[in-house]
Amino acid sequence: MDKYFIENKDLPLVIAEKKKNEPRIYAYKDTNTQYEGLLKVGFTTIGVKKRVKQQYPTLKPGKIPYEIVLDESAQLDDGSFLTDHEVHKILRNQGFLNPKGEWFRCSASDVISAIKYIKSGGNIEFGRNWDFKMRPEQLNAVNITANYYRKSKNTDPDKIPQFLWNAKMRFGKTFTAYQLALEMNWKKILVMTWQPVVKSAWQEDISRHVDFKDWQFCSRDALSYAEIDKKKPFVCFGSLQDFLGKNNVGGIKSKNEWAHTINWDCIIFDEYHYGAWRDKTKDLFEQDDSEDLEYKKSLIVNGLDEDILPITTHHKLYLSGTPFRALKSGEFLEDQIFNWTYSDEQEAKENWNSKEENPYRALPKMILLTYKLPDSIKNIAMDEEYNEFDLNTFFMAKGEGDDAEFLYKNDVQKWLDLIRGSYLEESTSNLKLGSKKPPLPFYDTRLLNVLSHTFWFLPRVNSCFAMRNLLLERQNSFYHDYKIIVAAGKKAGIGVKAIKPVREAMGEPLKTKTITLSCRKLNMGVTIKPWTGIFMLRNLSSPESYFQTAFRVQSPWEEYNPDSLNPNSKEILKHRCYIFDFSPSRSLKQISDYSTRLSQSDKNAETKVSEFIKFLPVLAYENGRMTELDAGSILDIALSGVSGTLLARRWEDAMLVNVDNLTLSRLLKNEKAMRALESIIGFRNLNQDIEIIINKSETIKKTKLEANEKELSKKEKKELSNEEKELKSKRKMIQDKLIKFATRIPIFMYLTDYREKKLKDVITDLEPGLFKKVTGLTVKDFELLISLNVFNSTIMNDAIYKFKRYEDSSLTYTGLNMHGDKSIGLWDTV
Repeated sequence: MDKYFIENKDLPLVIAEKKKNEPRIYAYKDTNTQYEGLLKVGFTTIGVKKRVKQQYPTLKPGKIPYEIVLDESAQLDDGSFLTDHEVHKILRNQGFLNPKGEWFRCSASDVISAIKYIKSGGNIEFGRNWDFKMRPEQLNAVNITANYYRKSKNTDPDKIPQFLWNAKMRFGKTFTAYQLALEMNWKKILVMTWQPVVKSAWQEDISRHVDFKDWQFCSRDALSYAEIDKKKPFVCFGSLQDFLGKNNVGGIKSKNEWAHTINWDCIIFDEYHYGAWRDKTKDLFEQDDSEDLEYKKSLIVNGLDEDILPITTHHKLYLSGTPFRALKSGEFLEDQIFNWTYSDEQEAKENWNSKEENPYRALPKMILLTYKLPDSIKNIAMDEEYNEFDLNTFFMAKGEGDDAEFLYKNDVQKWLDLIRGSYLEESTSNLKLGSKKPPLPFYDTRLLNVLSHTFWFLPRVNSCFAMRNLLLERQNSFYHDYKIIVAAGKKAGIGVKAIKPVREAMGEPLKTKTITLSCRKLNMGVTIKPWTGIFMLRNLSSPESYFQTAFRVQSPWEEYNPDSLNPNSKEILKHRCYIFDFSPSRSLKQISDYSTRLSQSDKNAETKVSEFIKFLPVLAYENGRMTELDAGSILDIALSGVSGTLLARRWEDAMLVNVDNLTLSRLLKNEKAMRALESIIGFRNLNQDIEIIINKSETIKKTKLEANEKELSKKEKKELSNEEKELKSKRKMIQDKLIKFATRIPIFMYLTDYREKKLKDVITDLEPGLFKKVTGLTVKDFELLISLNVFNSTIMNDAIYKFKRYEDSSLTYTGLNMHGDKSIGLWDTV
């Protein structure tokens, strides 16, 4: 018998025939107007395409008059199968109109919901039709985070564990966070964000996926907390703009008091990179009885500490695709971070070797093209201090709406001519280059073929209207093939409402061409699939903003059922996407920051950049030529393409020193440290100043607590305000004095040549005499200040690295390369 099954050649044919006759539920729509908005829902065992074609016996050659939108297995787990009559019954019960026989006024998604409902035996609610599983990296994130939480609770049960997901856009943070909740058996979750536009993703996953069938979702414009069933698990979504608002005495808004009464299983902080996250925000979720938390609250003086009744939790989860600030501040240790970067994603895509469909295949590869503009265009907008082209100045406009016009209209016109390859100076260069012409966005046929829909990110609202007005002028007939969409100003809509007009203007994106102009909208938390290129036409110094905006064009774009006969087939429409930047040193600095600061590996900067640009090639245009940059070139341009003034400013960063109450208290209690600092000019009254800060902090804290019990009088409010101002002033004064001391450190670095050693070791072991001459501090005094946490080592490391890289680059013109093969010693690491 075994031999027969191995050798019988007919067996595969039998199996194939059975597979061909597998029972299927199908649905199709007819182009005939009498069936408009309706789907025919049926059952077949002869193959869906064959069965539908039988229903059109007089089919004429040419366009097929129907589109098959659904082809699903009718097989049940017990081997039996469901019929179309059962599906029809569920659809009718759900209230879908059934005007003609098997025709229903519903969508393919509704039919799938009916099928899933029947297959589950009625155990999942109608409409919950998602059943996809976690990808490998999502499963890894859940396991690593859950293990950390459990380990943390075992070793220190009183401490609230926190964890960061440094996960790029398209990671699937909402779905994965909910899977973590299932793994941890959480029942009460609070999601907080500064970007309310992300609410739909949090609501949709929990409402439609079969794994979360018992969960409830509440928010300001959905179910309220009072309406949900407290016996079932629930997620509450909140906007921090709302929750940080206070009543007239600094207390909690009455409508938000419910959130403070619950001890949450987990608080999830979404879009944690957003610029409005500050220490005052954290106060909303911190206990005030911990010195460590008090230290965090006062890390930087961004205003006054405000004591509010905190929202309490057992766990904290932070989510961000660009958590530069959190990583820079050392807020999370290595075992508190899960990393999934663009490089990780593209490497997984390239190395996928499973028989299952590659889940990353639709995620396009990004290419950055930077353009150094000809002097004849850029000279009018050069920033001498930063020694680079100022995009905000170049695209500055006057007037509003239809009357908006660029201040440098002639030069912007030259720029429009340049990007389509018709600027006279560059045209002459192109003739000399012959077939080696550089790829300009609207000139090179390889780019023209894919740039049907682009996003232009400009400085201001009137800049967007000025660009629209200029593009519509007669001389720009090339751009008249593109529909110009202005997604700026109040009329464009707020948040998710700004997306709809853009999608409507695109119509059928395979048949249209658009240019979307914006300055603040649509650059975070939104998806417009047809965008294949983004033009960075404004200054974005923050890497968070830069990459949140740039990644808008990396949304996967697939066409389902391209031939109208195979609803389960997909065709990828976007294999590559492009970032066009016209301020090269700025864009290359962002690449350097993203690849080095988000990667948590111990590799050197050049290796990190090299690994990153393997998947995001960087092409640089200058003097009519386009060349691909390597990692060394990117770092040199990024770190040396700035003025000495800008470099010096890095040593005036408020975050270099710590002036929170905890650090100041430690200083005040240490007589040796106080004597050391007071020996430096400018620190004569330090003892008195610190005492004033600590005493006033306690007084203000006490006054605010009393204000929750009774309303303060006008006089008391004025006194409180004056004390707060004096506190800020004193703290700022001490901060400034410590920064002045920190600015002497680069002088010391300039005079010593021990570059491969940690700077702390150079100061304490190798050059103590030189350090005393430059700073006025002995080594013992210096070590004492280090032990008291006066200096922020993370920020020091970053500033020293940039100083040394800049210093090396400044010597290359002499032909010297003194330190090319050596390690670079930073503040407390190498």
